[in-house]
Amino acid sequence: MSARDSILQRLRNRSGDELSVPECDFSVLQRPSSSVADRVDQFEKTIESVHGEVHRCTADSWVARLSEILSARGARSLLISREHQIGRALRESGQDNLPELLIYDEPIESWQPHLFNNVEASITSTQGGIAETGSLILWPTPDEPRLMSLVPPIHIAVLEASELYATFHEAMQAQNWASGMPTNALLVSGPSKTADIEQTLAYGVHGPKELIVLVIE
Repeated sequence: MSARDSILQRLRNRSGDELSVPECDFSVLQRPSSSVADRVDQFEKTIESVHGEVHRCTADSWVARLSEILSARGARSLLISREHQIGRALRESGQDNLPELLIYDEPIESWQPHLFNNVEASITSTQGGIAETGSLILWPTPDEPRLMSLVPPIHIAVLEASELYATFHEAMQAQNWASGMPTNALLVSGPSKTADIEQTLAYGVHGPKELIVLVIE
């Protein structure tokens, strides 16, 4: 019998118990319980350390705060969703100082030149956030395609403070990711960044130059 046949025979002779997978121990990922306020503080500190920007708002004040932020930057256009409540709220807000509201409602083939050359800012919802790493969880949908958060120079994300988790593991458990996920999911920590061979970190080289998070408390 050849060495190959011998190895295959030993594998065939193994019992099912020998091939069972041991239980995973995730206790090392557990963190002490914390309040929403503590998680917001930690998230703000962590994401600002990588050039992210956080504004604390309420459900009644976030549109006005967004208008102030975009006016200060001189943004002339804002890409919004058609169906999501964020897009609807902006269209119905009556805010005079908002830039032109654009809706990503065309196939990418016809929309791409405008998206890459003319859209100055976009706003998306989030699936939640991770306080420990200062990360946003985005699950793109047909109404909020991932290019909305990856292309415009300014990306504004709306995060509910109640959906801010201590760790990535806690977020996956609390939201039951095992039951189903989108074809792609994004973890966003600050604006786009890259490093050269000398490990010099540069921000905004490709993708959003600014990441602004509106935390709804």
